[in-house]
Amino acid sequence: MERKVILYIAMSVDGYIARLNGDIDWLSIVDKPPEDYGYAKFIETVDTVIMGRKTYDKVLSFNIDFPHNGRKCYVISKTRTGVDQNIEYYSDDLEALITGLKKKEGKNIFVDGGAEIVNELFKSKMIDELIISIIPTVLGNGIRLFQDGRPEQKLRLKSTLYFETGLVQLCYCCEKQ
Repeated sequence: MERKVILYIAMSVDGYIARLNGDIDWLSIVDKPPEDYGYAKFIETVDTVIMGRKTYDKVLSFNIDFPHNGRKCYVISKTRTGVDQNIEYYSDDLEALITGLKKKEGKNIFVDGGAEIVNELFKSKMIDELIISIIPTVLGNGIRLFQDGRPEQKLRLKSTLYFETGLVQLCYCCEKQ
């Protein structure tokens, strides 16, 4: 079975994944341990993670163990190169990276953001599935998940989940045309 490229991300009702300054503190309104909204089950299905440099820096700012240890993790960056203890920086063609990864044996590929990476992958129709958790808040402005300038993409609803915190999770398959 071919590996899938899956975007698993949270956004506000009005479509933002972060405040303008990159802050994501508003995600905490749905914190209700031990509920993880299916994340632990999802992460078992992936062995490769793709994320932007700003997302990576945000993860490191949490002062926790890197959550993707044990998985191959590529941080897409135009300015950084090389490898650190957790990841490999990647600055070449993102479509070529994804195409190469999909040809290799393995589990699914998790796209962990940010918006620039997501939109580049949408432009090249490289995302196979979206799992979007809608957080019950309206931010009013910030960093949009879906930026202008990408092509139309038809989606097929696979599932919906509703949680007592008000979080709604939508899972879509991307139609390949």
